[in-house]
Amino acid sequence: MSVLLEMAMFPTDGTESKSEYVAQVIKTIRDSGFPYQLTPMATIIETKHISDALNIIQECYDVLEHLGCNRVYSTITFDIRKNSDGRLKGKVASIESKIGEVNK
Repeated sequence: MSVLLEMAMFPTDGTESKSEYVAQVIKTIRDSGFPYQLTPMATIIETKHISDALNIIQECYDVLEHLGCNRVYSTITFDIRKNSDGRLKGKVASIESKIGEVNK
């Protein structure tokens, strides 16, 4: 199974810039050991089980809570496909095989 989780998570309280908080969320994702791709608006993570994806979400929230955040905004999107893996890179490769390089 391949679970693609696209998520963004940040506090709404505090300063206008959220990069210090987002950096701690990304560190948590990086330290999880699952493949991920950071984009300007969200992060995409690939796991083999929905429980792993849900645990990452919880861990990221826990980090923000520990940092004293009183209100957290998050968007969460899943694409779950049985009998598949490696889609984090495979989906991009599929498009590139049809039209060439897409990330410049």
